[in-house]
Amino acid sequence: MQRKSKSKSHIGLMALDSPNTGIVDWREVALSYAKDFCEMGGNIATQFEVTDFQCTKESPEGSTDGLKYPITIKSQKKTAVQCKYVVTCGGLYSDRLSQKSGCSYEPRVVPFRGDYLVLKPEKHYLVKGNIYPVPNPKFPFLGVHFTPRMNGSIWLGPNAVLAFKREGYNICDFDMHDFADAVSYSGVQKLALKHVAFGIKEMYRGINISAQVKQLQRYIPQLTVNDVKRGPSGVRAQALDRDGNLVDDFVFDGGSGPIGSCVLHVRNAPSPAATSSLAIGEIIANEAEKTFSL
Repeated sequence: MQRKSKSKSHIGLMALDSPNTGIVDWREVALSYAKDFCEMGGNIATQFEVTDFQCTKESPEGSTDGLKYPITIKSQKKTAVQCKYVVTCGGLYSDRLSQKSGCSYEPRVVPFRGDYLVLKPEKHYLVKGNIYPVPNPKFPFLGVHFTPRMNGSIWLGPNAVLAFKREGYNICDFDMHDFADAVSYSGVQKLALKHVAFGIKEMYRGINISAQVKQLQRYIPQLTVNDVKRGPSGVRAQALDRDGNLVDDFVFDGGSGPIGSCVLHVRNAPSPAATSSLAIGEIIANEAEKTFSL
């Protein structure tokens, strides 16, 4: 579908119309997955921050299974889980989980925060469905989106700037370990040098609402600064190699020895990971069957 405008500054070269495309509440989807998992006999342990992977030294008291579960995963709260095989999908911490199990630390995860604007209710008529641009694959930036939400709100954005904390959802969030880990990595340094101008523009748009609205006006020229207000933020776990290249495909990793051979790390899952979660789950299950000869 091709649309043209009298103004040369707002020329739509081409668009794909998909009137039935929508969005769901991914928190509810995740809770539904969890409910199904528990009903099938699974157990979910929350607030379980992994501190170490160890070889199980002895079977639990009263157990007749012997060392059926050779891997012990320990948490910060001194609790532990014993496993026969381990599959990790650690998101923002996938590289650190891999390192803790004795596997490779690369590709590294670099957190990029995306800040959204929210369209004021009286201007909701401007957006009748999802409006997504085609992102530039060279950058960890998805481009600005117009996304109607399940609760009736409409999010605009995001931009993408380096977060100074792995779970740094607010602009002032800072963690010295996370920050030093990111800026000392050669991949981050090379990415910044290659795209310094682009990065500065993204940071500016994160601070200046007018600059972000200017980007949005490429798709809806009628939009003004008075039509929006600041909204929530998200953090993207961007996998990056040591040469500053963005990893945009699946990365599965394991190791050798008594622990590494029993662990499969999902180091990267390409976007849209939530939308494709069932298909990605099937890929991970197939990879686990192959890795562990199940």
